[in-house]
Amino acid sequence: MAEGEDFSPNLLTDEMKHSSGDLIAKDGLCLVSVLSCLLLACSYVGSLYVWKNDLPRDHPAVIKRRFTSVLIVSGLSPLFVWAWREFTGVRTGPSLLALMGMRFEGLIPAIILPLLLTMVLFLGPLMQMAMDCPWTLMDWIRVAIDPWFWTLCFSDMRWLRNQVVAPLTEELVFRACMLPMLVPCAGHFTAIFTCPLFFGVAHFHHMIELLRFRQGPLSGIFLSAAFQFSYTAVFGAYTAFIFIRTGHLMGPVLCHSFCNYMGFPAISTVLEHPHRISILSSYLLGVFLFLLLLFPFTNPSYYGLLTPVCTLTPSPSSLCFS
Repeated sequence: MAEGEDFSPNLLTDEMKHSSGDLIAKDGLCLVSVLSCLLLACSYVGSLYVWKNDLPRDHPAVIKRRFTSVLIVSGLSPLFVWAWREFTGVRTGPSLLALMGMRFEGLIPAIILPLLLTMVLFLGPLMQMAMDCPWTLMDWIRVAIDPWFWTLCFSDMRWLRNQVVAPLTEELVFRACMLPMLVPCAGHFTAIFTCPLFFGVAHFHHMIELLRFRQGPLSGIFLSAAFQFSYTAVFGAYTAFIFIRTGHLMGPVLCHSFCNYMGFPAISTVLEHPHRISILSSYLLGVFLFLLLLFPFTNPSYYGLLTPVCTLTPSPSSLCFS
């Protein structure tokens, strides 16, 4: 079957396990897939340290240099998927870009629904923010449509890193590139929980910088690293779930950017808030609504009959259907 033709999972054959005419057992496919993901993760993280400097990671000069590195690695990351496909012989009906979530079908709901779902999860923090902020809704709207505000944002290197470059490059590398390589080997469910491990480990490089600049006691640094690994792994599983269900890259990117903006919920401050009952109720309501809407808002029928990454196994899992 030529790339780009209509594809049915029932048309998958044993060609998925052939490379240059030699049969690749599932264990061999898994080994190649895991090593490819590991190499890609190391390339991404390693690119952050090709520049020699004695400045902290938040310094504008450091951020600019790292932008150059990660954008180059991210731009080359589709080559890892292409090389993996050529080496393993896994046949893909959809194009390589479609497998990586870059397609037009279902794009509008992919932009709106996953972000809305994530905002529902953060209902408690959003409620607290609204109560503590003196701005009215009209104030927010005026700021949102003010070009000067966005000019200031895009000139702020930290904002640009946290809201644009990091979400885009990390979701491209750790979701859009890794999931298509892991799914044929591990299946959809296992890939959702395997892929975030590369994402979580990749964030351990923050611990190196904390140790390097002695930012806190050793025990605190290791505790912070363990917490960050856990948080990023859970978040990575969530965006991997969104990617498989929607087959789009934009949803995970926007959710990532939103979560970076919100940060981890400061639940300890809620207990001291004068309106803590209302805010805590919003937290619980947000979690309840999130669980209730998780599958309906990511219904694959909104994004195409069968998302591209779901075509990588002979028998797509229940995640691939409404």
